Amino acid sequence: MPRILIAVDGSELSLDAVHHVLLLAQGGLRVDCVLANVQEPASLYELVVSRDPDLIAAASLEAGDHLMATARALLDAAGLAYTTEIGVGDPANTLVDIVESTGCDMIVIGARGQGAISSALLGSVSQALVHASPVPVTIVKHAEVVEFDGSGEEEPAA
Repeated sequence: MPRILIAVDGSELSLDAVHHVLLLAQGGLRVDCVLANVQEPASLYELVVSRDPDLIAAASLEAGDHLMATARALLDAAGLAYTTEIGVGDPANTLVDIVESTGCDMIVIGARGQGAISSALLGSVSQALVHASPVPVTIVKHAEVVEFDGSGEEEPAA
């Protein structure tokens, strides 16, 4: 059974990755998922004001857990097995570290959807992952989610 890392940041675009894995599972693929979220490191200001690294770490874990809530609910509703991982640092490198430490066979991540010029100037997590990942990376472009009403008719999701 393949182990798939699903990178989520709480955005609608990151949920596209979850929906893609759900489609794979509905198609008969048995999967084990790792939901991963990466938090930014604390700023110097946060470190100076807080003076408690444990408090900052706890806040990062809480924020990551909150941002994965919708993705967890989708996987729970589908009955898929998963674990969660929250990292702190550069998103692409931290996701690669999570892939290696959890033994994932592939990564699924939502596309940011930015244009070619801004992507070239700013870069993106998905592009960095493609270059750094030791496993295949699937980048899921945003599309309108279509639901079936049971009668074979498609209904656009609200």
